[in-house]
Amino acid sequence: MNNKRKEIIENAYTSHRESMRRSLNSRLEAARTNGNDKLVKQLEAEAKYLHL
Repeated sequence: MNNKRKEIIENAYTSHRESMRRSLNSRLEAARTNGNDKLVKQLEAEAKYLHL
């Protein structure tokens, strides 16, 4: 694979992970604000599974 293509793939991967992290953090904040402890635990487990 040429270097430019590899760089594009790595940038896409990084952007995707960052997007998932932001989304998960937003969902966690909303769950905590609403006092939804069950959802908080599920989202924390998701973050651990995804290594975020």
